[in-house]
Amino acid sequence: MKKKSQRRFAREKVLQALYAYQLNGEGLTKHSDAMLREIHSEQDREFGRKLINSVAANDDELSSNIKERVSNWEIERIAVIDKILLKMGIAEILYFEDIPPKVSINEVIDMSKEFSSANSGKFINGILDAILTELKKEGKLNKVGRGLIDKKLLVKK
Repeated sequence: MKKKSQRRFAREKVLQALYAYQLNGEGLTKHSDAMLREIHSEQDREFGRKLINSVAANDDELSSNIKERVSNWEIERIAVIDKILLKMGIAEILYFEDIPPKVSINEVIDMSKEFSSANSGKFINGILDAILTELKKEGKLNKVGRGLIDKKLLVKK
């Protein structure tokens, strides 16, 4: 069995904290602190904290992004884990300019295979890919650093 990266472990702890918060509706800090305590690297713990805060602070915007892409589906019918994974992926794409979008998408797809249903990966991939495509088309993808921007987007037409 392949050993998980520390960043993946941090994402899983974020998922667990957000899931516990979703079920209880209170105590985000308590759940976050408990889950993030298990992360050994301060850098990864800080990543986890930032991801949790980004999802919580921007919940309406993230939910809106999901709703726009599931027009023939009631958002309440989407599995809680899938909604949280989608919000995590969208938050990374929108607010973490140093993480390549494809990494964010692949990470939440892989996590969906472990924590959700067999079809979740395809569903999540479709929504995140549509969001990424739209952000690129509108020039709203805010990524910096080597390997983070598609070279095709830099070519003047």
